[in-house]
Amino acid sequence: MKMSSKRSLKNLYCKNIMSKNNYVLIMAGGVGSRFWPKSRNACPKQFIDILGIGKSLLQLTYERFLNICPNDQIFILTNESYSELVTEQLPAILKANILLEPSRNNTAPCIAYAIYKIGQLNPDANIVVAPSDHLILKEDVFLNKIALALDFSSKNDALLTLSITPTRPDTGYGYIQYEESSIEYQDKSIEIKKVNAFMEKPVLAKAEEYLQSGDYVWNAGIFIWSAGSLKKAFEKYAPEITALFESGLPFYNTPEEANFIAENYPLSPNISIDYAILEKADNVYTIPADIGWSDLGTWASLHAVGEKDFDNNMVNLTKINLKDTNNCIIHLPNDKAAVIRGLDNYIVVDDGDVLLIYPKSEEQEIKQVAKDMVNEHGIKYA
Repeated sequence: MKMSSKRSLKNLYCKNIMSKNNYVLIMAGGVGSRFWPKSRNACPKQFIDILGIGKSLLQLTYERFLNICPNDQIFILTNESYSELVTEQLPAILKANILLEPSRNNTAPCIAYAIYKIGQLNPDANIVVAPSDHLILKEDVFLNKIALALDFSSKNDALLTLSITPTRPDTGYGYIQYEESSIEYQDKSIEIKKVNAFMEKPVLAKAEEYLQSGDYVWNAGIFIWSAGSLKKAFEKYAPEITALFESGLPFYNTPEEANFIAENYPLSPNISIDYAILEKADNVYTIPADIGWSDLGTWASLHAVGEKDFDNNMVNLTKINLKDTNNCIIHLPNDKAAVIRGLDNYIVVDDGDVLLIYPKSEEQEIKQVAKDMVNEHGIKYA
């Protein structure tokens, strides 16, 4: 189902916004270590104005989803150490809608926690799960795809994900292979595809094979499902997680919830939703989505989507003198002046107590470099 105008797009998602059963869970607990030194334990990248537009990635994500459901049906899942950051950046969010992880146990337990909590509020809940730190340039198209997915998941026992055509053999994403033909839905053929295989993050050789075949797409990490469908999937494929979070049913949405989570959440297995459910389930569907998407996982990915000068440099400040410098990303404090000459394809980041100057082509090493700095010079550099 393709809409032909912005008005028809808005009609579709405005119709869905009226459903009292639509909820959004924004996951905002990651550290973003590949954006070191700007992204640090104390303030990860989802809380940073990394695009230089006056809003953090979390704030942009939250505002985007206000087109899907009202504020009181948006939940934020984050680590307990970021509770104040969430409150500062999203003052309208209800305190009860901030779910705090006492430990980092990957995505399956945090999604299970949210599903049981929201499902107790509304057994008919239809839920979008999305990362807090992704860039989406084509928001109308995105909202159309989400509205279509919500409509489908509200009427079918289905687990949906948005998928993206790959542009490189990336080992940081899950991959999806789907049936070529679209499914029939409401007497129409629409762009929802039955998934044949769902593969978690591959090694490089396998990712290159996927790219060359042309039969695979990236999993964007944006999921849509009903609380009932996902609970059934947990019961079938992850009974240990089901048992743990079902034991909290007497406590969710009560003053005792925090104590239950503090005591029991760390006992959950450390496993992704991909491994726990999606690779095993037979009711997984995907919606191919050209939404101007980037997970902004690395400095190079930010450089790829950001505004650049004549020499292909992305620079975040005005007091700068560049000579013989090309293809660089330069991210410095706004009150600093800089003179740079003779760099090609470099990352230059000054975060006050850390200066990083590193070849962009080797940025996959930055995560380990950050660990080395902590081991050699102290936790303040984490």
